[in-house]
Amino acid sequence: MPPAFHADTPLAQRMRPATLDAIIGQQHLLAEDAPLRRVVEQGHLPSIILHGEAGIGKTTIAMLLADAVGRPFHALSAINTGVKQLREVLDNKDSLSFESPVVFIDEIHRFNKAQQDALLGAVESGDITLIGATTENPSFSVNNALLSRCQVYRLEPLSSEQITAVLQCALLDDSVLNKLTIDLQAQNAINQLAHGDARKALNLLELAVQSADPKQSPIVIDDELIARVAQTALVRYDKDGERHYDIVSAMIKSVRGSDPDAALYWMARMLVGGEPADFIARRLIILASEDIGNANPNALLLADAALRSVHSIGMPEARIILGQVVVYLATSAKSNSTYKAINAAMTLAEKDASPVPLHLRNGVTKLMRHEGYGVGYAYPHNYPNHYYAQPYLPDNLVGTHFYEYADNQREQHSKQFIEWLKTQAASNE
Repeated sequence: MPPAFHADTPLAQRMRPATLDAIIGQQHLLAEDAPLRRVVEQGHLPSIILHGEAGIGKTTIAMLLADAVGRPFHALSAINTGVKQLREVLDNKDSLSFESPVVFIDEIHRFNKAQQDALLGAVESGDITLIGATTENPSFSVNNALLSRCQVYRLEPLSSEQITAVLQCALLDDSVLNKLTIDLQAQNAINQLAHGDARKALNLLELAVQSADPKQSPIVIDDELIARVAQTALVRYDKDGERHYDIVSAMIKSVRGSDPDAALYWMARMLVGGEPADFIARRLIILASEDIGNANPNALLLADAALRSVHSIGMPEARIILGQVVVYLATSAKSNSTYKAINAAMTLAEKDASPVPLHLRNGVTKLMRHEGYGVGYAYPHNYPNHYYAQPYLPDNLVGTHFYEYADNQREQHSKQFIEWLKTQAASNE
């Protein structure tokens, strides 16, 4: 039987799932044979850390895990719990009344070292099972001793389809909303503003219903109403449509054109419009190689670091890293010489299948060496400057050039170095 709620209980609280099966999303943890599902089936709940953005089910999952294995659940918030209060809870066996209760610490990243150390002894001894929730990467915010005693699971923001499912469940199942006739026209707008946060989506729906004309039937919830209750302008950005590709293109062309302000603007449009940060980071990696290349090899390293940071830190903090990398790429020297070189090489490779010259083959057996494999190959490290002039292309392609040094300082320096090596080798003959 569903719990009874006060008339003023928020919709998000009324719609909190009562079982693990009722949770929408997080199937990588809750589906059949997924890690948390196996925990429930085995009846053994270890200490765990749940991390991910707000409003995606960390508290709910913690409560339902405790319920599924028959453990009492005690919730604390790191915001208003000090070491003294924490120790009082841990030491008060009568109130816990169980050998190993579940103690849930919301925003555990806000606990300092002393507070986390106070938890450590109870976790080690098995007096409690800890479930910590954090919006921060626990590798940076939870001390190693405590982290090593916990299983760590990342929760993912809900997809647009999952947010839609959450709202449809509310319209059908909520004891207040299902008595009303509601025409939800602003589903896409809510998806855009919620950014994968189910609680925010439900709050927007509830505010819209409360703000609508009570005499109206059906109650029409359109983009204008959602924008008004959210007190923000809706950004017209279709992640699956033409505008999506137009704005991505504008950002890339702005970086290529060395305009950091425009690049930041178009990236901001994507972020505000709900574009996944990892999608943007992947585009920056491609751009760093295609449009900057060897003019500044560090560009590729920073772009790759941005993608890894997006995965480990998440939004909204990842916007800072993405902004830094976009500015770096936009203000970097540019070159597409390696991009053109690999394209030219692949075009020729599609038509040419010349055999590998014998001196470049690996003569690993006596028969191979007898047939000439590896014969005549000069090991460059045995020669001055670690260079020896010898052909590396098939005979019919000797003299073919795919890579042309661009007119930037770094590539010109590389060109001068290669020319110097050839000159030195010729003088040593």
